[in-house]
Amino acid sequence: MAEFSDINTFIFDVDGVLTDGSIIAYETGEQPRTFNIKDGYGIERALLAGYHIVIISGGKQESVRKRLNFLGIKDVFLGVKDKVSVFAEYTATRSLDPKTILYMGDDIPDYKMLQLVGLPTCPADASIDIKPICKYVSSFNGGQGAVRDVIEKVMRAQGKWDHKNW
Repeated sequence: MAEFSDINTFIFDVDGVLTDGSIIAYETGEQPRTFNIKDGYGIERALLAGYHIVIISGGKQESVRKRLNFLGIKDVFLGVKDKVSVFAEYTATRSLDPKTILYMGDDIPDYKMLQLVGLPTCPADASIDIKPICKYVSSFNGGQGAVRDVIEKVMRAQGKWDHKNW
């Protein structure tokens, strides 16, 4: 897919994309999520290769921020009600062309964001309202390798997925 060749920035939602969308609710109020280690490895490789990785999510669990920061992601926006505003400010501040951005979302809160980027993508188990507006639907579900899938596709298309030399 030619669109993979133009990407320099990845923007991901969290719940349903980096996680399977399940939430465990403890009496303490903590709501842990489960992340996929292969997605994490893909993120680390992309960062090392110089890609921008951004998280924009409505969720606001600090444990999520800690996991993402551990992977090396510095641009983490949690508790976001208006993803489009955060996107507009981020791209303007960094002079990024939306055509060079891949966004992965899975549900209605991602709908407007998916329409703003050059490569809208979603996991295999995304909402039926989201799949038709995506240029690429991963064969992997959210939290089960969908993020690694798109990162690897972009890096392979650009000749940067060189696992034999890592």
